[in-house]
Amino acid sequence: MKRADFADLMAFAVIAEERSFTRAGNRLGISSSALSHAIRLLEERLDVKLLNRTTRSVAPTAAGERLLARLRPALKDIGNGLEELADEHAGPSGIVRINTHHSAAALYVVPKLQALRQTYPGITLDITTNEGLVDIVSAGYDAGIRNGEQLAQDMVAVRIGPDYRTVVVATPEYLKTAPAIARPQDLVQHACIAYRMSTSGTLLRWQFQRGSRMFDVAIKPAFITNDMDLLIEATLQGIGVGYLLREQVAAHLASEKLVELLPRWSVRHTGSFLYYPGRRQMRPAMRAVIDLLRYDGRA
Repeated sequence: MKRADFADLMAFAVIAEERSFTRAGNRLGISSSALSHAIRLLEERLDVKLLNRTTRSVAPTAAGERLLARLRPALKDIGNGLEELADEHAGPSGIVRINTHHSAAALYVVPKLQALRQTYPGITLDITTNEGLVDIVSAGYDAGIRNGEQLAQDMVAVRIGPDYRTVVVATPEYLKTAPAIARPQDLVQHACIAYRMSTSGTLLRWQFQRGSRMFDVAIKPAFITNDMDLLIEATLQGIGVGYLLREQVAAHLASEKLVELLPRWSVRHTGSFLYYPGRRQMRPAMRAVIDLLRYDGRA
């Protein structure tokens, strides 16, 4: 392979990932016009169109997608090798891209960012939040974070948090004037705050458990949001009843700003895991992130 071919293939991969000549140019330190020229020459040499271009967007053609699928693992391995050489002298460095759901990022990743910066200043975490399941390999992520029940069997998984349970909560002020809540079915009489999952567009189900029996309650939402922080704030403002993870509102329960309802019907779930494909050699930066996020067994 000629040096120009390698450089142009790298440029193509970055453009296809960024879906923009401008963003790809910023990432590579090359002008967008130079990138456009390089791709045009690459397409001429290969005699195949790799990118569909419009005035507003750039996307791989079918042939481009096939080439990209072959390039990603090869370029990743090359990048890993170069980083390992650099890490022998300067310590782990580079970008680690993780796809995670919002609650795990807030509960288990963000609290450890300061320790990461202090211990490994050369590592940058690139976090994308997504409530649905993502093919982390084809999407170009180093790892994902999901609940234990959602993990694919061919992935290596490392626990980063304890098992958790859902809670139904409301403010004391709301409960003073609201109907009594003695069982989950009573929630249909209440103003409930629902969470809409960004990926699927569906509302999060309010699940309950009594013994081995699991069931849902069809609430009547008074307020719907796809922002978990906004949902918690609306609950604290007394808008209605919220359905959340206990860890998300533990401080508000301790301060008695919120009251837990129906604890005997609470559902327990397997905790969050960081997962990644195990068939490739692991970068030092990735190994450092795993060691930092690994759950030590303390609640």
